Amino acid sequence: MTVSTALRMWALDAPTMDLDAGDLVVGAEGTITFPLPAFLIEHDRGLILFDTSFSPLLNDDPRAYFGDLAETLNIVTNPEQRIDRQLGKLGFRTEDVTHVVLSHTHADHAGGLYLFPQAKFFVGPGEFDWAANPSAMQAHLMRPDDLAPTRDFDWTTIRTAQHDLLGDGSIQILHTPGHTPGELSCMVNLPSQSIVLTGDTVHLREGLDREVPDPHDWDPETGRESIRALKRLRDDEGARIWIAHDPQDWSEFGGPLVAQE
Repeated sequence: MTVSTALRMWALDAPTMDLDAGDLVVGAEGTITFPLPAFLIEHDRGLILFDTSFSPLLNDDPRAYFGDLAETLNIVTNPEQRIDRQLGKLGFRTEDVTHVVLSHTHADHAGGLYLFPQAKFFVGPGEFDWAANPSAMQAHLMRPDDLAPTRDFDWTTIRTAQHDLLGDGSIQILHTPGHTPGELSCMVNLPSQSIVLTGDTVHLREGLDREVPDPHDWDPETGRESIRALKRLRDDEGARIWIAHDPQDWSEFGGPLVAQE
């Protein structure tokens, strides 16, 4: 089969948050300000979102959404970063989105799901069961009110290591568990390059280089194996890895709303 490609991809502008790097990668040091984005992929057969960032409620009023935690985490955002307005800046409407791939159920990835009831949704195995009873260390990242409106959406659970989203090789959903049981990554084949979107399989470039997981992962050793799987994709298939929360990667790929083709 001849592998087709998507047309282009954008990282959508997003809030930022401050956190101790050691809370993202075992052994990392210092405070880091990192983005919390979603990604939009244009294909001639549809418009695909990988994650949806936070709920627009946070963009409008972080404190109303998160309470004191908004200040503790130094969440910086504004209403123009709402995912619906980000789509509008690229000439699309929420109704144009045909597929949504959810890396996992944390609020900074799942907050905008409810905006796309017409889409087909994809989630990893065991993710919703885990989300209903997260660990104490991850509970503050869960927002049940974000997920509740999506219960009757058109959900498909990915039960294989790799799933060809459109059947043409252009977008491959990868099951990369560890951070959560259903954690998904996504390899996007574009005309000039292939890019792997990591979700939270790995949080910072240091974690990729040292093959070190998040200290709060559901299963750290499984997470380590998933990081190694991403590195094999890079080495064997020449794919570029985009670590969504890493500010260096954000700069390397050109920042928000810069088309990757």
